[in-house]
Amino acid sequence: MVSKEKSDLIIKKLREIYGDEVLKDLEKGNELSLDIVIRTLSNVIFDEKEQLITLGNKTQKRNFFSMDQARKFMQTLIVADACQNLVKSGKTTSIRSLYYNTKHTIGDSKENTFEDQIESDPIIEDIEVSINALREELHLRANSKGVMVGNLTIEDSGDEIDLRKMGSGGWAIPSIVEADIIKFKNCDAKFILFIEKDTVWGRFNEDKFWKKHNCMIIHGGGQPPRGVRRLLRRMHDELKLPVYVLVDNDPWGFYIYSVVKQGSINLAYESVRMAVPEAKFIGLSSFDQDKYNLPKEVTIKLNEGDKKRIKEILNYKWFHKQSWRDELNHMVKKGVKLELEALSAKDISFITETYLPEKIAKKEWLE
Repeated sequence: MVSKEKSDLIIKKLREIYGDEVLKDLEKGNELSLDIVIRTLSNVIFDEKEQLITLGNKTQKRNFFSMDQARKFMQTLIVADACQNLVKSGKTTSIRSLYYNTKHTIGDSKENTFEDQIESDPIIEDIEVSINALREELHLRANSKGVMVGNLTIEDSGDEIDLRKMGSGGWAIPSIVEADIIKFKNCDAKFILFIEKDTVWGRFNEDKFWKKHNCMIIHGGGQPPRGVRRLLRRMHDELKLPVYVLVDNDPWGFYIYSVVKQGSINLAYESVRMAVPEAKFIGLSSFDQDKYNLPKEVTIKLNEGDKKRIKEILNYKWFHKQSWRDELNHMVKKGVKLELEALSAKDISFITETYLPEKIAKKEWLE
C-alpha cells in the first residue's frame, strides 16, 4: 500500500482519465476514445545519458465505436474502476484475483467481460503508464519469487526482521516493496550481490558469503520479478550500496543483467524506478573457461535458440559497447555456454571462496 496522499492522487487520475473525460465526450456527443501509449519495441528508446531503456510518446486511439476496439475500450474502463475501488478500500490483491473480480457476463448476453487473464494483464500495464504509477501503487500484487539475506534489518508492515537470521531459506521478497511497506534499518552491508539462480544463491548462503564479505545476497529465480528489481533500486539509492550481478554465461544471463541495469522492453515505462544503471556485471564471463581452466566437459553447446537470441541482443542499442560485443562474439566463436554451477568442477565452494572474492578484489567487472 501507499501513503494517503499518493492514494488520493491515483484515485484522482483514474477518475479524470477513465471517468470525467469519457463522460464529457459522451455528453458532447464526441467520439469516445482513450489515448493509449504504445508499449512495443517500436516505441522504446535507449537514453544514452541516463543509460536507461525508456518508453517514447507514441500513442494510439482505443475507440468505443470501433468493432475491433469496443471490447477493449470497455475492458479498460472496467479495470480502471476496479483499481480505483481497490485503492479506496486500502486492500491489496493479486492480478489474478482482479481478473476474476472483473469477469462477469454482460446483461442477458452470453458475452463475458473477460475470457482469460491475458486480456486483463496488458490493460493493467496501460493504466500504469497513463497515470504514471506502479501497479503495486494500485494495490496489485504479482508473484513473489525473490529471496534475500545479509547485514540489514528491515521493517516489513510494522514487523522488524533481522535479515542476518534467516536460516537456509532467506526472507521472501514481496512484490510490493515501497517505502510505506518496507523500511530499511541498521544496515552494515557494503554491497549487494544479485545472483540469477536460487540454487547458486543457496551455495552463497550456506557458505555465509554475506557474513564474510559484509554484503547482501539476493536472487530473483531467473528473470527477476518487479518486486526484486524495485527493491534493488531502492537499496542502491537509499542505502548507497553498489550492485554486482552474477549470471550464467549465456545470452539469457546477459539479458538478465541488462534488465537489472537498464530496464526491460516490456517495462520500459518503469525503468527509472526499477533499473540500476550503475550495476556491474561480475560474471560469468565468456572468457572465464580459459582463465580458470574449466574442463570442456562442463560446457554446453550453443543451440539454435541461443544463436538467434545473441543476434537479437547484438542489435539492441544498449548492447553496443565493445566489451559486450566481445563477450557475445567470443561465446559464438567458442560455440559453447556455461552455467554458474560449472565452477563447481574446481571445487564445490570455488565460486564463493575464490572466484567472486578475486573478481571483487581485482575489480574485474563490466559496466
